Amino acid sequence: MIVVIQCAASKRPDAGHLRAASGTPVSFVAKPHLAPAAANQAYARPDDLSDTGPSWRELLLAYNKQPNVNPLRLLPAYQRYENRTYGRIVDQFGVSNVYILSAGWGLIRADFWTPYYDITYSQSAEDYKRRRKSDQYSDFRMIPAQTDEEVVFFGGKDYVPLFASLTAAIRARKTVFYNASQAPQAAGCKVQRFVTSTRTNWHYECANALIEELCCPLL
Repeated sequence: MIVVIQCAASKRPDAGHLRAASGTPVSFVAKPHLAPAAANQAYARPDDLSDTGPSWRELLLAYNKQPNVNPLRLLPAYQRYENRTYGRIVDQFGVSNVYILSAGWGLIRADFWTPYYDITYSQSAEDYKRRRKSDQYSDFRMIPAQTDEEVVFFGGKDYVPLFASLTAAIRARKTVFYNASQAPQAAGCKVQRFVTSTRTNWHYECANALIEELCCPLL
């Protein structure tokens, strides 16, 4: 089984940054021109061109291809977030079977070194952080399209369209859990309701139920 879980707003503050040629740390946001001014801090979108030529996304991919080298002290994607559910999922299913659906970077492996970013689909977020569905991103799609493993997704309704889009080429069974009274539209996926009174971050409860084998009827 391959498990995908959406990213979280609460991120560890000690995560490393990609850096400009001058050494200035870069924070990735949805709308850099709206971000608050900060000393010794640069803002960019993941697909903006860096000051050395390639896009920041290309630089991050190249950085990850360096074996056992992490001078910027970036964190693996699943360790970027404060909620312990990410670590529990990796412990249960193995790091190679877990992926993070990131509003900034797309569908990334759990062990993909990820820099500081603050991008979300949340409608309550400040505008400079908020990614809208019409925004253009060259999202990563790291799950192999030819996999025959079942793929399950834990995340809010705002992230379902992104999941469906980035896994469209995968023909294996895909299950999207949801909590709303109305099922989301998820082309090519089975949708399965997880019944709970929790409204905020209910997907952590759902993921933990699967880990603890308390939700056998779910699949």
